[in-house]
Amino acid sequence: MLELTRDLLPVLRGGEAVAVVTVMRVARSAPRGVGASMAVTRDGAVIGSISGGCVEGESVALALAVLATGRTRTASFGFTDETAHAAGLACGGSVEVLAYRIEPTDAAALSALEDAAADRAVTVTVGLDGTVARVAGRPDASTPLGACVLARESRLLPGEQPLLVLSAAPRPRLIVVGAGEHAAALCRLAAAGGWRVSVCDVWPLLVTAERFPAAADVVAAMPHEWLASLDPEELDARTAVCVLTHDERVDVPAIATALALPVGFVGAMGARSTVAHRLNLLRERGLDDVTLARLHSPLGLDLGGGTPEECALSVLAEIVASRHGGSGAPLRERSGPLHRRDEASVPVSCAPAAEVRST
Repeated sequence: MLELTRDLLPVLRGGEAVAVVTVMRVARSAPRGVGASMAVTRDGAVIGSISGGCVEGESVALALAVLATGRTRTASFGFTDETAHAAGLACGGSVEVLAYRIEPTDAAALSALEDAAADRAVTVTVGLDGTVARVAGRPDASTPLGACVLARESRLLPGEQPLLVLSAAPRPRLIVVGAGEHAAALCRLAAAGGWRVSVCDVWPLLVTAERFPAAADVVAAMPHEWLASLDPEELDARTAVCVLTHDERVDVPAIATALALPVGFVGAMGARSTVAHRLNLLRERGLDDVTLARLHSPLGLDLGGGTPEECALSVLAEIVASRHGGSGAPLRERSGPLHRRDEASVPVSCAPAAEVRST
């Protein structure tokens, strides 16, 4: 639900109810994971997706039934045997979903969607009766938007019902030091990919909103001083810092400062000779080999491209691979599941008991 906020809010603010279908549980393989949602309006307009097309038709029908009756429902889509490719999920798995109605007068749902739209952390519970409630506390920032990240204890007291719990963390941050063409390309691609991008450079003529329209922040300052002034509470393991300045007077202190921040990724662009020289300068500043081992430089995966856009793609690919522990190898050269979803890590109480099918 929470990942649909920018499209859901205008509908709800216009006084129209919607039905939301959210994935509660995934067996074997499915295009999207637990927490993925789609919404349907009374006229059949579809917002979002839960399977990339495999079971959208059934989900729309389920949502329209919920809109018509007001009754929250659950359902299972897909198969887990050899008939999987004949019907249901073509990837061979199955999903359990919860379909519930959100009214334009639902204050808890509206406030949660507004917070998510404003890039604020938010957690809600959805009961089997469709009741949406806010939950205090900050969600796990390492969890993707809209994922099921919290749960009640799996052993419920008599009369208690499981709860679907959805959390939205603020967008991950990408901090770009330098305002050249590679930085502009990186900003465009990262913003489109869901990052909140900040760009800092010493030259006010370069670091402008016109050159970086997709950036959330553009800052003209000494990068290392600006980095040191950042609030650690706004940084986390998903935050990446990429230094693209090509000037050792700027990038060396910026890298040293970035490596001292509570961020998950620090990278710096440069030729191999530049990288080697820069490492020596960083060692002279007192950085040890353990700290320097965190630095991704030269920055990017080997994709073979050379344009600013291709380089930006290689940088983002390395950031994603680093965050999720990916190898960067072609999927056809690997075996096992395509999506790294640890089924054991999904709390069983995120979904209603298997025998429950409607309420």
